[in-house]
Amino acid sequence: MVDRGPTAGRFITVEGGEGAGKSTHIRLLAAWLDGRGIETVTTREPGGTPGAEAIRALIVTGAPDRWDAMTEALLIAAARRDHAGKVIRPALARGAWVLCDRFADSTLAYQGYAGGLPLDGLAALTRFAAGDLTPDLTIVLDLPAEAGLARAGRRTAAGPETETRFEGRDLRFHEAVRDGFLDIARKEPARCVVVDAAAPVDDVARRIAAAVGERLFADG
Repeated sequence: MVDRGPTAGRFITVEGGEGAGKSTHIRLLAAWLDGRGIETVTTREPGGTPGAEAIRALIVTGAPDRWDAMTEALLIAAARRDHAGKVIRPALARGAWVLCDRFADSTLAYQGYAGGLPLDGLAALTRFAAGDLTPDLTIVLDLPAEAGLARAGRRTAAGPETETRFEGRDLRFHEAVRDGFLDIARKEPARCVVVDAAAPVDDVARRIAAAVGERLFADG
């Protein structure tokens, strides 16, 4: 992790495949941290700033074959550059905790493990876009790909949902995404905690809070 000094905030990312519950658990974690008197900033990738949100619309809408993996990676890097400089770094510098729905691990999982791009090249692209910005803790919400897609499909059916481009990829793609996240977590156990996202929401939230307490609070 990056040494940002004793008064800097913490950077927590929540990762996982489609339907894993990232948005829900970021909201619940923010409420838990608020109860401990900690200022939080919740954000997402791609997105988080007006410019990055405009790029997000290009990436997550339209036909599954709208872009190839390299084009996706380049668009995401541009969005990440804006997001890191305008939202993440300033919040950390003032002591806020940043909770981000996806970050660089999603690029590795989607465009690398599933999309076939070289992992070292994607890591270099992230460093080029965001410098040494690295999460203090990454929660990987793990869910079988088929179950995640079913959840995402129910969400789409319940209302007007346009961000379905990645959901349109075949099951093999999403299984490779899941395998990618698990491989990243195995390689970086000091940063990553895998949580079973198939468990009830309250149980998942408790496990996430416990991980944050154990990893990022001196008093546990």
